[in-house]
Amino acid sequence: MSPRLDESPADQATSTPPPSHSATTIPAPAREPQPVPEAAPEALEGLRDLPEIPPYAEVGPLDARALSKTLFERLEALEEGTHEHAYVRNTLVELNLALVKFAASRFRSRSEPMEDIIQVGTIGLIKAIDRFELSRGVEFPTFAMPTIVGEIKRFFRDTSWSVRVPRRLQELRLDLAKAGDELAQKFDRAPTVSELAERLGISNDEVVEGMAASNAYTASSLDAQPEEDDSEGALADRIGYEDHGLEGIEYIESLKPLIAELPPRDRKILSLRFVANMTQSEIGEELGISQMHVSRLLSRTLVKLRKGLTVEE
Repeated sequence: MSPRLDESPADQATSTPPPSHSATTIPAPAREPQPVPEAAPEALEGLRDLPEIPPYAEVGPLDARALSKTLFERLEALEEGTHEHAYVRNTLVELNLALVKFAASRFRSRSEPMEDIIQVGTIGLIKAIDRFELSRGVEFPTFAMPTIVGEIKRFFRDTSWSVRVPRRLQELRLDLAKAGDELAQKFDRAPTVSELAERLGISNDEVVEGMAASNAYTASSLDAQPEEDDSEGALADRIGYEDHGLEGIEYIESLKPLIAELPPRDRKILSLRFVANMTQSEIGEELGISQMHVSRLLSRTLVKLRKGLTVEE
């Protein structure tokens, strides 16, 4: 620890940067210490006996912890909203940014940029500073880390899902992932739905629902380009095409009960015309009636089926 941090505040040289930050501004990177401006001694009178703050990048963990304790003692004595309070609060944030970077490193495998994760973690650090009380007898890193990690997890939970799903399913996805890893190590294979359900004490249907919800976490663009070693085109070029024949199947299934209600001769005429592909003259010869009669019977039957299909729709 630097000798100047071990001296009593009254015997130390006074050197503090001007209070240029607001109460809610995230502090800037490390900088050289600056003297208190002589032009405004009244505004910063409460900071005269603080220890000298070295460049933040040069402060080790033990020094940061000792300085933080001193600053927390002073922060409790200062009135919120003053320049002194804002300066001490922002200095605490800068001294403890290493906690945020350590917590953010746990999420480096996520798709979000590390800068965004650190920014969110810094919000958690600020919340922890505002809630911390020395009288509890807890070290600040121990108190702050759950708040920082919780803020980052909340960020992923609220913003990183491609499709919003209920929080219950979001939490179930995490439980399934954890249980799946543990069972995979135990059995040396992927666990079954029943094994996951037994491990978590839930039903098989809930496990399947949680697995389906996992598909909503990430999404791929249809225009995304393939990997370098992939000879195929974009995803949009590889997905299925519209099969217009499916629409015909739907009509056939809808017509079946209507055709079943037709008289036998009308059903035979339909079969000879649209299944056997016979002409009206050939159908007339087959049934022993004229071609004109076949035409009238066929038209009447088609009108009846069309009307019945319209009613069904």
